[in-house]
Amino acid sequence: MSIFNTGLPINKLTKVVPVFITINNDYAPYAAAAIHSLFQHSDKKRYYRVIILHDGLSFASRLRFRSLVTKNCAIQFKKITNSLYLRIVIKYVAKRKGMGDFFSKAVYFYRFFIPLLFPRYEKAVYIDSDTILRGDIGELFDMELGENVVMAMVDPKVETIKEFRDYVEKALGVPHKEYVNDGVMLMDLRKMRKCKYLSSMVEMIKKYDADLVAPDQDYLNVILRGQIGHFGSEWNAEPTAEFDKKVKLVHFNLFNKPWHYKNVPGEKIFWNAAKGTGFYGDLKRQQEAFDDTKQKSDQEKVGALIEKAAILAKNNKILIKKIEK
Repeated sequence: MSIFNTGLPINKLTKVVPVFITINNDYAPYAAAAIHSLFQHSDKKRYYRVIILHDGLSFASRLRFRSLVTKNCAIQFKKITNSLYLRIVIKYVAKRKGMGDFFSKAVYFYRFFIPLLFPRYEKAVYIDSDTILRGDIGELFDMELGENVVMAMVDPKVETIKEFRDYVEKALGVPHKEYVNDGVMLMDLRKMRKCKYLSSMVEMIKKYDADLVAPDQDYLNVILRGQIGHFGSEWNAEPTAEFDKKVKLVHFNLFNKPWHYKNVPGEKIFWNAAKGTGFYGDLKRQQEAFDDTKQKSDQEKVGALIEKAAILAKNNKILIKKIEK
Protein backbone atom coordinates (compact mmCIF):
# COMPACT_ATOMS: atom_id res chain seq x y z
CA MET A 1 0.00 0.00 0.00
CA SER A 2 1.27 3.50 -0.87
CA ILE A 3 2.48 5.61 2.02
CA PHE A 4 -0.29 7.99 1.00
CA ASN A 5 -3.06 5.40 1.36
CA THR A 6 -2.68 4.67 5.02
CA GLY A 7 -4.30 2.56 7.68
CA LEU A 8 -6.70 -0.29 7.31
CA PRO A 9 -5.96 -3.34 5.17
CA ILE A 10 -8.22 -4.10 2.22
CA ASN A 11 -9.59 -7.33 3.75
CA LYS A 12 -11.40 -5.29 6.40
CA LEU A 13 -13.39 -3.22 3.90
CA THR A 14 -16.71 -4.87 4.77
CA LYS A 15 -16.40 -3.56 8.33
CA VAL A 16 -15.31 -0.07 7.37
CA VAL A 17 -17.40 3.11 7.56
CA PRO A 18 -16.53 4.78 4.22
CA VAL A 19 -16.64 8.58 4.19
CA PHE A 20 -15.97 10.53 1.00
CA ILE A 21 -14.79 14.11 0.61
CA THR A 22 -14.00 15.91 -2.67
CA ILE A 23 -11.37 18.64 -2.96
CA ASN A 24 -8.66 20.31 -4.96
CA ASN A 25 -5.37 21.33 -3.38
CA ASP A 26 -6.75 24.73 -2.34
CA TYR A 27 -9.37 23.03 -0.17
CA ALA A 28 -6.89 20.72 1.56
CA PRO A 29 -6.57 22.81 4.77
CA TYR A 30 -10.34 22.87 5.37
CA ALA A 31 -10.68 19.18 4.55
CA ALA A 32 -7.91 18.37 7.03
CA ALA A 33 -9.85 20.12 9.80
CA ALA A 34 -12.99 18.19 8.84
CA ILE A 35 -11.14 14.86 8.81
CA HIS A 36 -9.34 15.60 12.07
CA SER A 37 -12.68 16.30 13.77
CA LEU A 38 -14.14 13.12 12.28
CA PHE A 39 -11.30 10.99 13.64
CA GLN A 40 -11.48 12.68 17.04
CA HIS A 41 -15.14 11.69 17.38
CA SER A 42 -14.86 8.18 15.96
CA ASP A 43 -15.95 5.09 17.87
CA LYS A 44 -12.70 3.37 18.82
CA LYS A 45 -14.38 -0.01 18.34
CA ARG A 46 -15.09 0.68 14.66
CA TYR A 47 -13.02 1.23 11.53
CA TYR A 48 -13.28 4.33 9.32
CA ARG A 49 -11.82 5.10 5.93
CA VAL A 50 -11.91 8.63 4.53
CA ILE A 51 -11.55 8.60 0.75
CA ILE A 52 -10.38 11.91 -0.68
CA LEU A 53 -11.41 12.43 -4.31
CA HIS A 54 -9.22 15.11 -5.85
CA ASP A 55 -7.89 16.56 -9.08
CA GLY A 56 -4.33 16.86 -7.81
CA LEU A 57 -2.83 17.17 -4.33
CA SER A 58 0.66 18.37 -3.55
CA PHE A 59 3.19 16.10 -1.88
CA ALA A 60 3.16 18.39 1.17
CA SER A 61 -0.63 18.21 1.49
CA ARG A 62 -0.57 14.41 1.34
CA LEU A 63 2.05 14.22 4.05
CA ARG A 64 -0.06 16.43 6.30
CA PHE A 65 -3.13 14.29 5.71
CA ARG A 66 -1.05 11.20 6.45
CA SER A 67 -0.22 12.55 9.90
CA LEU A 68 -3.92 12.45 10.86
CA VAL A 69 -4.43 8.67 10.61
CA THR A 70 -5.03 6.58 13.75
CA LYS A 71 -5.27 2.89 14.56
CA ASN A 72 -8.91 2.75 13.49
CA CYS A 73 -9.07 5.63 10.99
CA ALA A 74 -7.45 5.53 7.56
CA ILE A 75 -7.12 7.90 4.62
CA GLN A 76 -7.18 6.90 0.96
CA PHE A 77 -6.52 9.16 -2.03
CA LYS A 78 -8.23 8.80 -5.38
CA LYS A 79 -7.41 11.16 -8.23
CA ILE A 80 -10.27 11.75 -10.64
CA THR A 81 -8.91 10.85 -14.05
CA ASN A 82 -10.01 11.78 -17.54
CA SER A 83 -13.21 10.17 -18.82
CA LEU A 84 -16.05 11.05 -21.19
CA TYR A 85 -18.34 11.95 -18.29
CA LEU A 86 -15.68 14.11 -16.66
CA ARG A 87 -14.95 15.96 -19.90
CA ILE A 88 -18.64 16.79 -20.28
CA VAL A 89 -18.83 18.05 -16.69
CA ILE A 90 -15.66 20.15 -17.06
CA LYS A 91 -16.95 21.68 -20.29
CA TYR A 92 -20.23 22.48 -18.59
CA VAL A 93 -18.76 24.20 -15.53
CA ALA A 94 -16.22 26.08 -17.66
CA LYS A 95 -19.12 27.91 -19.34
CA ARG A 96 -20.67 29.02 -16.06
CA LYS A 97 -19.51 32.57 -15.36
CA GLY A 98 -20.12 35.00 -12.55
CA MET A 99 -20.49 32.34 -9.89
CA GLY A 100 -17.26 32.94 -7.97
CA ASP A 101 -15.66 30.02 -6.20
CA PHE A 102 -18.89 28.49 -4.96
CA PHE A 103 -20.00 26.34 -7.88
CA SER A 104 -17.66 27.08 -10.78
CA LYS A 105 -15.40 24.02 -10.49
CA ALA A 106 -15.91 20.42 -11.51
CA VAL A 107 -14.87 19.28 -8.02
CA TYR A 108 -18.46 19.84 -6.89
CA PHE A 109 -19.60 17.06 -9.22
CA TYR A 110 -17.00 14.51 -8.10
CA ARG A 111 -19.33 13.20 -5.38
CA PHE A 112 -21.54 11.69 -8.09
CA PHE A 113 -18.68 9.62 -9.48
CA ILE A 114 -18.46 7.68 -6.19
CA PRO A 115 -20.90 4.84 -7.09
CA LEU A 116 -19.08 4.17 -10.37
CA LEU A 117 -15.54 4.40 -8.99
CA PHE A 118 -16.14 2.34 -5.84
CA PRO A 119 -18.30 -0.69 -6.72
CA ARG A 120 -17.05 -2.49 -3.57
CA TYR A 121 -19.15 -0.18 -1.39
CA GLU A 122 -22.90 -0.53 -1.04
CA LYS A 123 -23.39 2.49 1.17
CA ALA A 124 -21.31 5.56 2.08
CA VAL A 125 -21.35 8.99 3.68
CA TYR A 126 -20.34 12.13 1.80
CA ILE A 127 -19.31 15.38 3.55
CA ASP A 128 -18.15 18.73 2.20
CA SER A 129 -14.71 20.01 3.13
CA ASP A 130 -16.21 22.93 5.09
CA THR A 131 -17.76 20.73 7.77
CA ILE A 132 -16.72 19.93 11.33
CA LEU A 133 -17.81 16.82 13.26
CA ARG A 134 -19.03 16.99 16.85
CA GLY A 135 -20.27 13.41 16.94
CA ASP A 136 -19.57 9.97 15.49
CA ILE A 137 -20.13 9.88 11.71
CA GLY A 138 -20.79 6.16 12.14
CA GLU A 139 -24.20 7.05 13.58
CA LEU A 140 -25.14 8.71 10.29
CA PHE A 141 -23.79 5.76 8.33
CA ASP A 142 -25.95 3.38 10.38
CA MET A 143 -29.21 5.12 9.42
CA GLU A 144 -31.68 3.08 7.38
CA LEU A 145 -32.46 4.58 3.97
CA GLY A 146 -35.53 2.46 3.33
CA GLU A 147 -36.64 3.00 -0.26
CA ASN A 148 -34.67 6.24 -0.56
CA VAL A 149 -31.61 6.55 -2.79
CA VAL A 150 -29.97 9.19 -0.59
CA MET A 151 -30.67 10.96 2.68
CA ALA A 152 -29.86 14.61 3.31
CA MET A 153 -31.18 17.67 5.14
CA VAL A 154 -33.71 20.13 3.76
CA ASP A 155 -31.61 23.15 2.77
CA PRO A 156 -31.95 25.86 5.44
CA LYS A 157 -30.85 28.61 3.02
CA VAL A 158 -33.81 27.76 0.78
CA GLU A 159 -36.10 27.74 3.79
CA THR A 160 -35.03 31.21 4.93
CA ILE A 161 -34.09 33.14 1.76
CA LYS A 162 -37.13 33.97 -0.39
CA GLU A 163 -35.18 34.29 -3.63
CA PHE A 164 -33.77 30.77 -3.26
CA ARG A 165 -37.18 29.43 -2.28
CA ASP A 166 -38.85 30.93 -5.36
CA TYR A 167 -36.03 29.68 -7.59
CA VAL A 168 -36.34 26.09 -6.37
CA GLU A 169 -40.11 26.01 -6.90
CA LYS A 170 -40.39 27.99 -10.13
CA ALA A 171 -37.14 27.19 -11.97
CA LEU A 172 -36.63 23.59 -10.80
CA GLY A 173 -40.20 22.51 -10.06
CA VAL A 174 -39.20 21.10 -6.66
CA PRO A 175 -41.24 21.91 -3.52
CA HIS A 176 -38.94 23.94 -1.29
CA LYS A 177 -39.68 21.72 1.71
CA GLU A 178 -38.22 18.78 -0.25
CA TYR A 179 -35.12 20.50 -1.63
CA VAL A 180 -32.00 19.25 0.16
CA ASN A 181 -28.45 20.45 0.67
CA ASP A 182 -26.00 17.93 -0.82
CA GLY A 183 -23.06 18.93 1.39
CA VAL A 184 -23.78 16.04 3.75
CA MET A 185 -25.36 12.87 2.38
CA LEU A 186 -25.94 9.25 3.22
CA MET A 187 -25.81 7.47 -0.13
CA ASP A 188 -27.16 4.08 -1.15
CA LEU A 189 -24.54 3.40 -3.80
CA ARG A 190 -26.29 0.26 -5.06
CA LYS A 191 -29.42 2.23 -5.88
CA MET A 192 -27.42 5.04 -7.46
CA ARG A 193 -25.74 2.51 -9.73
CA LYS A 194 -29.08 0.84 -10.49
CA CYS A 195 -30.78 4.11 -11.47
CA LYS A 196 -27.65 5.15 -13.42
CA TYR A 197 -27.53 8.47 -11.67
CA LEU A 198 -24.27 9.70 -13.23
CA SER A 199 -25.28 8.96 -16.81
CA SER A 200 -28.70 10.56 -16.18
CA MET A 201 -27.06 13.71 -14.88
CA VAL A 202 -24.67 13.89 -17.83
CA GLU A 203 -27.55 13.45 -20.29
CA MET A 204 -29.38 16.35 -18.66
CA ILE A 205 -26.27 18.51 -18.74
CA LYS A 206 -25.89 17.84 -22.47
CA LYS A 207 -29.57 18.43 -23.22
CA TYR A 208 -30.24 21.56 -21.19
CA ASP A 209 -26.83 23.17 -20.63
CA ALA A 210 -28.68 25.15 -17.96
CA ASP A 211 -27.12 28.06 -16.09
CA LEU A 212 -28.23 27.10 -12.58
CA VAL A 213 -27.66 28.60 -9.13
CA ALA A 214 -26.28 25.44 -7.49
CA PRO A 215 -25.75 22.98 -10.36
CA ASP A 216 -24.64 19.81 -8.55
CA GLN A 217 -27.32 20.23 -5.88
CA ASP A 218 -30.04 21.23 -8.35
CA TYR A 219 -29.47 18.15 -10.51
CA LEU A 220 -29.61 15.90 -7.45
CA ASN A 221 -32.94 17.31 -6.32
CA VAL A 222 -34.52 17.07 -9.76
CA ILE A 223 -33.22 13.60 -10.68
CA LEU A 224 -34.01 11.98 -7.33
CA ARG A 225 -37.17 13.88 -6.47
CA GLY A 226 -39.35 11.61 -4.34
CA GLN A 227 -36.40 9.32 -3.58
CA ILE A 228 -34.58 11.51 -1.05
CA GLY A 229 -35.07 10.93 2.66
CA HIS A 230 -34.53 13.69 5.20
CA PHE A 231 -32.46 13.61 8.37
CA GLY A 232 -32.45 16.29 11.04
CA SER A 233 -30.43 19.47 11.29
CA GLU A 234 -28.13 17.85 13.86
CA TRP A 235 -26.25 16.33 10.91
CA ASN A 236 -25.94 19.54 8.89
CA ALA A 237 -26.24 22.43 11.32
CA GLU A 238 -25.55 26.04 10.51
CA PRO A 239 -22.85 27.63 12.68
CA THR A 240 -24.10 29.50 15.74
CA ALA A 241 -22.49 31.13 18.75
CA GLU A 242 -23.49 28.15 20.89
CA PHE A 243 -24.52 24.65 19.86
CA ASP A 244 -27.12 22.34 21.26
CA LYS A 245 -25.64 19.09 22.52
CA LYS A 246 -27.55 17.17 19.85
CA VAL A 247 -25.62 18.84 16.99
CA LYS A 248 -23.29 16.23 15.44
CA LEU A 249 -22.00 18.13 12.39
CA VAL A 250 -21.55 21.83 11.62
CA HIS A 251 -21.50 23.07 8.04
CA PHE A 252 -19.84 26.42 7.25
CA ASN A 253 -21.88 26.75 4.08
CA LEU A 254 -21.63 29.86 1.86
CA PHE A 255 -21.32 32.59 4.50
CA ASN A 256 -18.77 33.67 7.13
CA LYS A 257 -16.03 31.08 6.75
CA PRO A 258 -13.88 31.24 9.92
CA TRP A 259 -10.68 30.95 7.85
CA HIS A 260 -11.73 34.21 6.15
CA TYR A 261 -13.44 36.19 8.90
CA LYS A 262 -12.83 36.83 12.57
CA ASN A 263 -15.50 36.70 15.26
CA VAL A 264 -17.96 34.58 13.30
CA PRO A 265 -20.40 31.99 14.72
CA GLY A 266 -18.85 28.59 15.35
CA GLU A 267 -15.25 29.71 14.83
CA LYS A 268 -14.04 28.07 18.04
CA ILE A 269 -14.91 24.53 16.97
CA PHE A 270 -13.28 25.08 13.59
CA TRP A 271 -10.00 26.33 15.02
CA ASN A 272 -9.95 23.57 17.63
CA ALA A 273 -10.27 21.03 14.79
CA ALA A 274 -7.64 22.81 12.68
CA LYS A 275 -5.03 22.52 15.44
CA GLY A 276 -2.81 19.52 14.91
CA THR A 277 -3.55 19.21 11.19
CA GLY A 278 -0.32 20.81 9.97
CA PHE A 279 -2.40 23.45 8.18
CA TYR A 280 -3.17 25.65 11.20
CA GLY A 281 -0.55 28.29 10.37
CA ASP A 282 -1.62 28.37 6.71
CA LEU A 283 -5.22 28.93 7.74
CA LYS A 284 -4.33 31.75 10.14
CA ARG A 285 -2.27 33.44 7.43
CA GLN A 286 -5.15 33.03 5.00
CA GLN A 287 -7.46 34.73 7.48
CA GLU A 288 -5.04 37.63 7.95
CA ALA A 289 -4.69 38.05 4.18
CA PHE A 290 -8.47 38.16 3.67
CA ASP A 291 -8.62 41.96 3.74
CA ASP A 292 -11.52 44.38 3.27
CA THR A 293 -11.32 44.13 -0.52
CA LYS A 294 -11.58 40.34 -0.47
CA GLN A 295 -14.37 40.45 2.09
CA LYS A 296 -16.32 42.87 -0.07
CA SER A 297 -15.82 40.64 -3.10
CA ASP A 298 -16.95 37.62 -1.08
CA GLN A 299 -20.17 39.34 -0.04
CA GLU A 300 -20.78 40.47 -3.62
CA LYS A 301 -20.55 36.87 -4.81
CA VAL A 302 -23.17 35.83 -2.29
CA GLY A 303 -25.37 38.74 -3.35
CA ALA A 304 -24.92 37.76 -7.00
CA LEU A 305 -26.18 34.23 -6.27
CA ILE A 306 -29.30 35.59 -4.58
CA GLU A 307 -29.90 38.04 -7.42
CA LYS A 308 -29.45 35.29 -9.99
CA ALA A 309 -31.96 33.09 -8.18
CA ALA A 310 -34.48 35.95 -8.19
CA ILE A 311 -34.08 36.56 -11.92
CA LEU A 312 -34.44 32.89 -12.83
CA ALA A 313 -37.53 32.57 -10.62
CA LYS A 314 -39.18 35.58 -12.29
CA ASN A 315 -38.76 33.91 -15.69
CA ASN A 316 -41.14 31.25 -14.38
CA LYS A 317 -39.57 28.62 -16.62
CA ILE A 318 -38.51 25.12 -15.58
CA LEU A 319 -34.81 24.89 -16.46
CA ILE A 320 -34.13 21.15 -16.16
CA LYS A 321 -36.29 18.05 -16.17
CA LYS A 322 -35.40 14.44 -15.52
CA ILE A 323 -35.07 12.50 -18.76
CA GLU A 324 -37.33 9.49 -18.48
CA LYS A 325 -35.98 6.28 -20.01
